[in-house]
Amino acid sequence: MTLTEPTTVIDPGHFRSVLGHFPTGVVAITSTDSAGTPVGMAVGSFTSVSLDPALVAFLPDKGSSTFPKIREAGRFCVNVLGAGQQDVCRSLALKGSDKFAAISWSPTPHGNPRIHDSIAWIDCTIDTIHDAGDHFLVIGRVTSLEVDEANSPLIFFQGGYGCFSSTSLTAPGEADLLRPLSIVDQARPEMDAVAHELGVECCASVAIRDQLVLVGSSMSSALHTSPHIRLGQRMPFVPPLALPLMAWAEGREFDRWIGRGGETLDRDLLVQAVSRVRDRGWSLVLRSDAQVRFEGAVARLPLTGATGDLAADVTEAARGLSLEGYEPAEIDPAAPYDVRIISAPVFGKNGQPVLLLSLYQLPRQLSGAVVEQYRDRLISAAETVTATLGGHTPSTA
Repeated sequence: MTLTEPTTVIDPGHFRSVLGHFPTGVVAITSTDSAGTPVGMAVGSFTSVSLDPALVAFLPDKGSSTFPKIREAGRFCVNVLGAGQQDVCRSLALKGSDKFAAISWSPTPHGNPRIHDSIAWIDCTIDTIHDAGDHFLVIGRVTSLEVDEANSPLIFFQGGYGCFSSTSLTAPGEADLLRPLSIVDQARPEMDAVAHELGVECCASVAIRDQLVLVGSSMSSALHTSPHIRLGQRMPFVPPLALPLMAWAEGREFDRWIGRGGETLDRDLLVQAVSRVRDRGWSLVLRSDAQVRFEGAVARLPLTGATGDLAADVTEAARGLSLEGYEPAEIDPAAPYDVRIISAPVFGKNGQPVLLLSLYQLPRQLSGAVVEQYRDRLISAAETVTATLGGHTPSTA
């Protein structure tokens, strides 16, 4: 007996409605026709396919009047559109007119239009084209790619354009981690080396508006523990947290940051601590009850979907921090220290901190001499990453 699979008919409208609940990024696929005129189309069906070889894909409608020109060219550029580029989508949707009349662009290495202000561009040659119902599945072989703008991406959701936004403590609306993550990629070898040599955890964090975000972590295999702070964790960026990220700030920026601190902070002592960090180029935090309470509140905070109570607990614990244990003026080589964090900044091309490298999970009760050894190795790592980025410290500007 032969079994025949029943044919299920899916209503197109219902199909679109259900799939509309899945947000997609928006890209502009661009190329040039046989006369060298730019052509392009906006799609929400772009995806990564393979790392080795580097392949990507998009799915144009078979009824598209633009795709045949891209197919004939045999090459295309994927422009990852930013949240403020809805006008590009509208221009590319025009029929029977010059779609690029209002679009600023320049050619990629392969001659494809690279739309200005896009987040990133990916140059490709057409590898294969497959039939996929009422669409084509176009596989592109990547020839070059680059990130141009560290902005929030344009999102298509339930029939409309938008961008990521949230009032949650764990996801600030305008935060974008593309550039910080690219910096962490360059810092990774030094972070791994430090963690392995010292038997600790080496973390990387950045300041995004009024939040401190952990963007990288390297763990020594000798620890046999979980990371001290989860990757992607966000917390309020208030004094005295991560002092090196603000030690070279001036004017209103510095005043706003100090204003976020709790009532227990003495402004004059805080300014002295910041000056100490700036003068010596590194930071030391010793164990204190307030610091332990704050870290516990952060540990209870989920990466996404935090309730108001949990977020409030973190904010309250942060504002309860004092300068106890922060930036001791002197280190006695013979004295014992219960170290919580040692940090050193990485500087960018403008001579400002772009990343903070920190040592966590250090052994308890270190002598001052050993603390200085840990400090020196971390400073060396931060200087190496700074050089890798083409950066410089403010004193060498």
